[in-house]
Amino acid sequence: MTTARDDILTKLRARVRGPQERPPVWESNRPFDDLAAQFVQELNTIKGEAFHVESLGAALEKLGALLAELDAKQIAANDETPLNDLDLAGRWPDRVWFITDKTEGDLRAFCAAADVGITGVDAALAETGSLVVTSGPGKSRMVSLLPPVHIALVPVSRLTNDIFTYMAAQGHQTPDTMPANRVIITGPSKSGDIEQILALGMHGPKRCIAILYDD
Repeated sequence: MTTARDDILTKLRARVRGPQERPPVWESNRPFDDLAAQFVQELNTIKGEAFHVESLGAALEKLGALLAELDAKQIAANDETPLNDLDLAGRWPDRVWFITDKTEGDLRAFCAAADVGITGVDAALAETGSLVVTSGPGKSRMVSLLPPVHIALVPVSRLTNDIFTYMAAQGHQTPDTMPANRVIITGPSKSGDIEQILALGMHGPKRCIAILYDD
């Protein structure tokens, strides 16, 4: 004697489909002549701040100028490319630094009180002026989320056309190869009330700054 549950399961099993062909890779239909110029334009349009400089050395000079402008005393930074080769604490020893997975202590508490968070990026999307960041060893999402100012160092080689092109380039990822967290940051945190008044920094950094450099 079969039950209603058995009948339902039998019908579901009969509907199970076999392996399906994967769809073709999506190709962008919005080519840009200059990815760097497009990225800078889009990020500045959405209340972010983008600067394009000629080298990593120039990017560090710009970073130092920004830290001075912000009077940043406590700074959290991820231990990722290119930051892991720069000895940030040695360059600016008069500031208090917390480097992800390198500095002992409570990263969450430090980020909540920090003036600036500094990260690299996995990619930068020219179409929308977005930054793609992931979490993993040496990379904490709290660094880009909790401080009121997020500064990203972005090599030109990480620029890509759009989110579809970026994801297509990742290929087929398994749970073992996918990052625990992938975030697309499009400008500073924004919120609008019923009167449609835009407020920045309501749920994350009030300033989102990208220093794009030729590598």
